[in-house]
Amino acid sequence: MSEITGWSRDEMAKKAAEEIQDGYSVNLGIGIPTLVANHIPEKMSVMLQSENGLLGMSGFPTEAEIDADLINAGKQTITTALGASFFSSADSFAMIRGQHIDLTILGAMEVSQNGDIANWMIPGKMVKGMGGAMDLVSSAKRVVVVMQHTDKAGQSKLVETCSLPLTGVNCVNKVITDLGVFVIEKGKFKVLELAPGVTHAPLP
Repeated sequence: MSEITGWSRDEMAKKAAEEIQDGYSVNLGIGIPTLVANHIPEKMSVMLQSENGLLGMSGFPTEAEIDADLINAGKQTITTALGASFFSSADSFAMIRGQHIDLTILGAMEVSQNGDIANWMIPGKMVKGMGGAMDLVSSAKRVVVVMQHTDKAGQSKLVETCSLPLTGVNCVNKVITDLGVFVIEKGKFKVLELAPGVTHAPLP
């Protein structure tokens, strides 16, 4: 393996933004996925949905634009797009469960070669809860994961079988990491693209 450079978090988000099509309703998870909003072409008509009750989320605000009451599901301050609407979390989850979300882009702790995802809990650790992840991965028309390729111990997060509690089963369509882009076909990871400096990605 040559010296690995890979993609930065922002470059991964830009790569994920390529999954979005004109007219889509998209839900962005916390972490790297929130950066995707900054890479959607201005001429593209996309409505970003947040499970705390917002349709029409836009990019992060400048210091002068910050409104402490305007936040996404990860409690980050945001801006809104023209035509944005606000509603209850009950209506928000009705939108998700009604399969009105074309694409969800979210992070993960593990993704298995069968398309299973674990992204909400580490045993023995304090967690805030699963949020809308289970609803999103079971209801969105397409699921894309954006995450670092390895965990803090240097182990691949693309695994044969998830060891952490599952968020969803056989639901992930594509994975984008700092090392490359992968799809799941016939129960195996298939490399679509490798990041600069990467000549081999350790896969199950």
